[in-house]
Amino acid sequence: MAKVLAALRNHWKKSTFGACLLGWGGHWLYGKHCDNLLRRAACQEAQAFGNQLIPATVPLKKATVFLNPAACKGKAGNLFEKNAAPILHLSGLDVTVVKTDYEGQAKKLLELMENTDLIIIAGGDGTVQEVITGLLRRADEAAFSKIPIGFIPLGKTCTLSHTLYPESTNQVQHITNATLAILKGETVPLDVLQIKGEKEQPVFAVSGLRWGSYRDAGVKVSKYWYLGPLKTKAAHFFSTFKEWPQKHQAALMYLGPTERPPEEPDEKPSRPPLYVRLYRRLRSYWSSPKEFPQEVAPEDWEELKLSTIELSIATRNRQLDLTRTEDFMDICIEAESISKGEFVHRGSQKMRDPHMCPEGSQCIQASRCILQLPEGTEGSFGIDNEEYEAMPVEVKLLPRKLRFFCDPRMREQMLQAAVQ
Repeated sequence: MAKVLAALRNHWKKSTFGACLLGWGGHWLYGKHCDNLLRRAACQEAQAFGNQLIPATVPLKKATVFLNPAACKGKAGNLFEKNAAPILHLSGLDVTVVKTDYEGQAKKLLELMENTDLIIIAGGDGTVQEVITGLLRRADEAAFSKIPIGFIPLGKTCTLSHTLYPESTNQVQHITNATLAILKGETVPLDVLQIKGEKEQPVFAVSGLRWGSYRDAGVKVSKYWYLGPLKTKAAHFFSTFKEWPQKHQAALMYLGPTERPPEEPDEKPSRPPLYVRLYRRLRSYWSSPKEFPQEVAPEDWEELKLSTIELSIATRNRQLDLTRTEDFMDICIEAESISKGEFVHRGSQKMRDPHMCPEGSQCIQASRCILQLPEGTEGSFGIDNEEYEAMPVEVKLLPRKLRFFCDPRMREQMLQAAVQ
């Protein structure tokens, strides 16, 4: 023992390095063990769903998974196979996995998709945007939009996961919780933005549209990877070397919020017998006076000229309120008079919450808007964190258009917050 202690003392540098390496290795192995325990517990919970008896005449539920293996720097495929696929297969679902090979393929595949009971999106914001765009471009989108959608967050940016699932620092737990939420069946309605240019087919988004200097600087953050935690501030700081202040000028026309109609029941009432329908129709014909068609009131458009450092149009999905009586999207027009220091500081905040509306900004609630850009305007829009060429667009809110699976705890929190 004395010789061992003497050797450690004489070679203290090697001993310190070895101890650090051993400690790191132990911590890594313990983390792997904890991840395996989480996967096992999730699989056991999923197996309980798979063991449920169903009548012989009832077919298995079909689930179509759209997986983007390129998400999360190419790790998404492995993350799905290790953490989500076993849960789905144990649950008793008839699972079909469709892997996308290139950008935009999901839109084309959705046009050819046959009937399915569930749609599951495995990827990030870009995959979500592609799938819902392909879904809502279909000729029979009215029927297909009623199919519930599950989201397994595997991408670098997963904005929807903040609304649908509890926050978790453990990636394995976050993925397994999201997959189990699909099996539990709780859903929430989400708003969708329809964004249509003059020539292009419409694009659909669940988060929103951004146009301005913060978005442009945020796209370049990855170029300064070598600066570590300072890369975000560096990207915004170097972007101030351009023309300052950076102004984005446009004309905006918009309509105010609309009243929310009552929610349709999930199950339609059974159709009454023929004689009852005939009696009701005759009674309504003879008893009610004939109504003359009323003139439709013209839409009350409001118009303003804007000059801003950044414009954002966002849904209310991040602050979901299941009991609100009006439907609208948030338009945030940020003041152009801002110092370079404030720009750098606020840019870091916007990397965490892209659609935050800072103090001093003009906030508008609208159900529909038209954004007119000056001729020759360059730059890009960010639509659900995907880049599109800047052009005049019409943005229309489609309230409660799609239903997404969510964790039951999150739905309970939303209902409690609405009561308070």
